[in-house]
Amino acid sequence: MSRIFEIANQYVEDLAALDPNFATSIGVPGHETELTDYSPEGHAKVADLNRRTMSEVEAAKPTSEPDRIARDVMVERMRVRRDLYEAGEYVRDVKIIGSGMSAVRGVFDQMPRATEQEWRNIAGRLGAVPGALGGYRASLSRGLAEGKVAAKRQVLECAKQAETWSGLKAGTPSFFSTLVDAFDRSALPVNDVRGDLEQAVRGAEQAYAELRSFLLDTYLPKAPERDGSGPERYALNSRVFNGAELDLEETYRWGWDELYRVEDELESTAKKIKPGATIAEALELLETDPARSIDTVEAFQSWLQELHDRALDDLDGTHFDIDPRIKRVEVMIPPPGGALAPYYTGPSEDFTRPGRTWWPQGTRTRFPKWFQVTTAYHEGVPGHHLQVGAVRCFSERLSRYQRTAAFVSGHGEGWALYAERLMGELGYLENPDYYLGMLSAQAMRCVRVIVDIGMHLELPIPKTDRFHPGEIWNHDLALEFAVERSLQPREFMASEIIRYLGWPAQAISYKVGERAWLAARAAAKKRDGAAFDLKAFHTKALMLGPMGLAQLEKELAG
Repeated sequence: MSRIFEIANQYVEDLAALDPNFATSIGVPGHETELTDYSPEGHAKVADLNRRTMSEVEAAKPTSEPDRIARDVMVERMRVRRDLYEAGEYVRDVKIIGSGMSAVRGVFDQMPRATEQEWRNIAGRLGAVPGALGGYRASLSRGLAEGKVAAKRQVLECAKQAETWSGLKAGTPSFFSTLVDAFDRSALPVNDVRGDLEQAVRGAEQAYAELRSFLLDTYLPKAPERDGSGPERYALNSRVFNGAELDLEETYRWGWDELYRVEDELESTAKKIKPGATIAEALELLETDPARSIDTVEAFQSWLQELHDRALDDLDGTHFDIDPRIKRVEVMIPPPGGALAPYYTGPSEDFTRPGRTWWPQGTRTRFPKWFQVTTAYHEGVPGHHLQVGAVRCFSERLSRYQRTAAFVSGHGEGWALYAERLMGELGYLENPDYYLGMLSAQAMRCVRVIVDIGMHLELPIPKTDRFHPGEIWNHDLALEFAVERSLQPREFMASEIIRYLGWPAQAISYKVGERAWLAARAAAKKRDGAAFDLKAFHTKALMLGPMGLAQLEKELAG
């Protein structure tokens, strides 16, 4: 192992000790009853680890090309994490996705539940919930003292999440009580474990109830009305999520151009679904036709599993070489209360826990299929699972940091969006219903670029567009625009707009990242001419591992 790989390996071990939630996400044992410390002291310890590691890796001399790439990835990520910490972003960590409060709840989704010891681990970790949320509140209290406070809209939505997870929401059992129900279904004859679970559940429920009270009674009165982050915070977060310095106003204009291009193709595809139909008429048919829908959650989950399994079988050996260790993706239904966007979680380092796609349900009871096919390719194969899962397999070429901790949203989400388009190119979306779904996904990602930059930088809507020309973006305009132009349901887009406002620059990383992947492929085609091989391009690209978009462009240029 080279010196750089040694540093990377030790960093993952040290980070796992400081961040037990991260340890669980990648399958590092020994931290199953612990939760991450979200207090100012906990954040300071991680920041100190990052500083020390960056100093060590900058001083190390690469001995090979993989060494050099591993070093460059680590230095770029450590620098941006340093800047993020020094900006104090952690003290205003109130958002409906990606916050400490959601991470404390979400880690239980990743924990195995088969044996007595695994249930004892869950009970032990449940007992740590009050302390973890207490540390989280301490960081928010520091933000109040420093005048770094999240917007009111985020506070109110997070209070709703805490209400749901604590069991205070009428008609909805607490998330934690469902763990006791799951234990009962396991039929393990261990009464003392059940008693420990019940006691810990009451403590966790109380902790989320207290967090809700803190958010509403202490935090909300000091929260600003203004939703946008402003240009300085947005530029920093853009580096976090994209690993590149973007010209944000150019990106905003490009988002509009892309939306117009996609809308032209949507119009022509709608007519293939129903001759002479408008987009709205085609969408109405797709949403209401019983033959194009699935009626139960169980049937929907089974259908999605079949999609994943078929894609794995079809693509292996033809367009990708898929390691046997990742020839399984599990479709999961998460508990209520979170954001409504589907998501992916990677396999554990030892592959005992497979990659999983998660499909929040909201209030839906019927599931039109037209949009879900392309989403399955995005979250599963050839999207996140081939990217994140495959990286786990490259232990000789990639450092442990690259395999487990270096995810960059522009790289990862960009690949997944590219994967949707790729499946269209390969003929998997020949059904115009599903092709319209892919185009709708593209439109939504264009909308994200427009409204995310527009809301946070408070830019004007172009005077040439039909939608409120010349007005300055705000939450209400963004929601109406997103519903109209993304073709997605209002409930979903309402959740999405809140998500964008609380997570500056994350939303643009999909389309910005896809732009980078398409540019890299076009450059390779031009360079290689008739010798260009798509499978070889994908193999080389995926074997580079995760990295910022600026580095990706450089690495694929040669």
